[in-house]
Amino acid sequence: MSHKYAKNIIVDDEDRMRNLISLYLSPAGYECISVSSGVKAIHYLSKHLCDLVVLDVMMPEMDGWETCNRMREFSDVPIIMLTARTDKSDIVKGLNTGADDYITKPFDSGELLARIEAIFRRAKPEEDKTIRFKGLTWNEDSYSLSYRDKVIQVTPKEFSLVGLLLKHPRRVFTREQLLTIIWGLEAGTEDRTIDSHIRNIRDKLRNAGFPIDEHLTTVWGIGYKWEND
Repeated sequence: MSHKYAKNIIVDDEDRMRNLISLYLSPAGYECISVSSGVKAIHYLSKHLCDLVVLDVMMPEMDGWETCNRMREFSDVPIIMLTARTDKSDIVKGLNTGADDYITKPFDSGELLARIEAIFRRAKPEEDKTIRFKGLTWNEDSYSLSYRDKVIQVTPKEFSLVGLLLKHPRRVFTREQLLTIIWGLEAGTEDRTIDSHIRNIRDKLRNAGFPIDEHLTTVWGIGYKWEND
């Protein structure tokens, strides 16, 4: 499973460190949200979906341990703690607060990326290949889409688009992101190709009786997202 386009929150009171981590992760396809304090990170995580938190320990006001503790009160998002402290008791303390891994500074990009990929592999060892939503069934193994057991005929690209949106509810995908993920930026593919496929998906699911207009929404000027509510 690819974890490109995963959204990571980078929490550190030092601008330089946040910028460095973003510099390491962005070329690997990760979206980085830069946050300067534990309080801001908790607030962001409470309002937005994200896939990973990279959390510095030594911060003013609220340190990484307390930040991790508070995040664990409402989220099971994977957390990697970063610190210059190498004392084993600090490492144990970090893991006991709910962190998934612990990296000591200085570190290189290869180590950080490897740790992140390992966490994602542990977090999702066996991904369910079937998604069910209000009577709609998307099955990756059989490459089928159905509503209330009635098969909906879709093209491979339409099938992949529906699956991507279902897997990431409430996340806004730009047209460029959808082109990159689904088409791989094939030569001759343009933004309006996405609009055309979305229109076809809406027509086919609407004709099948699924209330697609309540869930597949347009974010004007940006792209598309799937609403679960």
